[in-house]
Amino acid sequence: MNHSAPALSIFTPAERCLIRQVLRHRTAHCLEAALAAACILEQYGFPPLVMSLKSADYLDHVIFVYRERGRWGSVARSRDPGLHGRKPLFRSARALAMSYFDPYIDFTGRLIGYAVFDLRRLGTYDWRLSRRNVWAVERALLRYRHKPLKGSRQRVRWYRARYRAYRAKYQKKPLFYRGREKWTEIPKEFL
Repeated sequence: MNHSAPALSIFTPAERCLIRQVLRHRTAHCLEAALAAACILEQYGFPPLVMSLKSADYLDHVIFVYRERGRWGSVARSRDPGLHGRKPLFRSARALAMSYFDPYIDFTGRLIGYAVFDLRRLGTYDWRLSRRNVWAVERALLRYRHKPLKGSRQRVRWYRARYRAYRAKYQKKPLFYRGREKWTEIPKEFL
């Protein structure tokens, strides 16, 4: 969860409702995008599930997750091309989380855990239409027990070296990962 952008509190009270703010401004950080997707897709019968991806460098990522015909997929936004959504092709939530493992590796980041969190656990807390910041959602995700995700140190070193070399040569983030056919469409600015 990246806090580098303006907080919701800079918006007028009418704009502060998370879903309205995201739709009006057509921009969102990962948590805002996951909550907006949960709010919208809940109307189509999908439970409001988000996955927290925990990173070694504390730059965690949050995605909306869903199941379709018994397979897991995600809706996600990020400033990194490999951290967007995934088609519903994964047999388990863990397999879906692992699809983010290699693209998550950069200069300092690597995934160390994941958790699927049902937003209904928040009870009467109004994450859908709140006109206030939704820090309670972030706090709940940070406190929630994450299952470990492990990749070998050799794998992490190899992808980190490859990432550094690519960034040095092309001055942009790479898209050389296996399994890209399972990703949802990547925004044009990354191609």
